[in-house]
Amino acid sequence: MSNKHQIAIIKYNAGNIRSVLFALERLGVQASVTDDEREIRAASHVIFPGVGSAATAMPYLRSRGLDKLLASLTQPFLGICLGMQLMCRYSEEGDTECLSIIDAAVKKFPATDSTGLALKIPHMGWNSLHQTSGKLCNGLSSQPYAYFVHSYYAEQCSYTAAITHYGLPFSSMLQKDNFFGVQFHTEKSAADGEIILKNFLSL
Repeated sequence: MSNKHQIAIIKYNAGNIRSVLFALERLGVQASVTDDEREIRAASHVIFPGVGSAATAMPYLRSRGLDKLLASLTQPFLGICLGMQLMCRYSEEGDTECLSIIDAAVKKFPATDSTGLALKIPHMGWNSLHQTSGKLCNGLSSQPYAYFVHSYYAEQCSYTAAITHYGLPFSSMLQKDNFFGVQFHTEKSAADGEIILKNFLSL
């Protein structure tokens, strides 16, 4: 990848940032982990990863003014896992108002599927992506798979860019203007995850 990229990874109260850094390094791209407004605004691309709880992450973002900053950005922006959920309007996790970049709600997986079969929560492991669309999906395999670890899901909406089924269909990818979200971990999703990251960096 070109070294012209200036990637900012948002530093906030959530884990899993290191694995995203390693994934970018494998692509030959350096990134900085930052919560500095000037550095974030100056970045060519912004990545908003995270593993953790919406209920603890949102107060941290608000305390640093990052909630308003992130929603105002105009460069390519990628939310991963918790990062994608926080891009939505609301999460049932801790009854949390989120960033409202995308008008969708995040809900907890039900205890059973439509047939009454118990669902293991969190949804963890490999699952397929269906009805993929948008710029991040260019060049994906004919049956793309990705690696998931989550107990909450984003409902389907007009910004859904891929659907995955686990007890019910949910948004595994979102896209609105310069904002993109993936519920799965691109950095752990083998070749298809790498393609999605490369597509994002090429925007």
